[in-house]
Amino acid sequence: MSALYPLKFTPILKDKIWGGNKLEDLLNKKIDPLPNAGESWEISGVEGDESVVSNGFLKGNSINEVLEIYMGDLVGDRVFEKFGQEFPLLIKFIDANDVLSIQVHPDDELAKERHSSFGKTEMWYVMQADKGASLISGFNKQLDKKEYLEKLESNELDSILASHEVEAGDVFYIPAGRVHAIGKGILLAEIQQTSDVTYRIYDFNRKDDHGNTRELHTEMAVDAIDYTYTPELKTDYPTTPNVSNEVVKCDFFKTNMLELDTLIKKDFYGIDSFLIYMCVEGEADIKYGDGKVEPISKGETVLIPADLRVIDIEPKGKVKLLEVHL
Repeated sequence: MSALYPLKFTPILKDKIWGGNKLEDLLNKKIDPLPNAGESWEISGVEGDESVVSNGFLKGNSINEVLEIYMGDLVGDRVFEKFGQEFPLLIKFIDANDVLSIQVHPDDELAKERHSSFGKTEMWYVMQADKGASLISGFNKQLDKKEYLEKLESNELDSILASHEVEAGDVFYIPAGRVHAIGKGILLAEIQQTSDVTYRIYDFNRKDDHGNTRELHTEMAVDAIDYTYTPELKTDYPTTPNVSNEVVKCDFFKTNMLELDTLIKKDFYGIDSFLIYMCVEGEADIKYGDGKVEPISKGETVLIPADLRVIDIEPKGKVKLLEVHL
């Protein structure tokens, strides 16, 4: 069997009522003919939306096909033992040209019971934000189901939601159960469990091109929401240059930030997991094997198979990479 290598995938672009053109203008994605490109699914094993390899001898194969052949060599033995043929993460870039719906995602237990799916815990890394742009994460006070429903029914939901003004580099961790919404004018990277289950709570009475409002999931959302008040929801993290700085660590993924201006060597023998690099600024070469090179630039995502174990990353100038693994 031929040796694995850093894998790139053809982006899966999604037309969204709230999408815009930053995926093309800032991340070099080809969004034509989509009128409102809201999401670029970079790596996905979601049924019906499986990513397809775009480089090397595996070009044209879906991620699920590669996983079926290479198993633990692709994702790590412990990861394959736990998740089998299902790739455990969904990696996206999101362009919010308008505010997204206010929503919540179920946890693993509820999602399995209702949808035979994983839950959806996620995190956001803000890549660019228009002046004054903000997002919603959590509530601004402690409340219960009764008060929440009263505010929802009286059209006063805004009064209990926590709004956060953002700028490039800000990170928000969104565990399943936390009410949230990306605001207008924000471009971000999203790392999440493999799940497409979303409960839409409020959508500002928007209508699509056919004059229809989008479905709301009020009753399902009530039991999925965590009503706990958490005062500080933005994630602080270190930015020491030329090392992996821990940003988010949870049961479902770990994300580090690498800000590089010199070549570094990465040894993955201890983690028994694939790695994902999302380039959020600059460009670099990923060097592996006997002098082989895979370039990565802003807006690109690369999957490093678990079997690769050792790589060098050589920045061209300065580069910022999100490093993700299980």
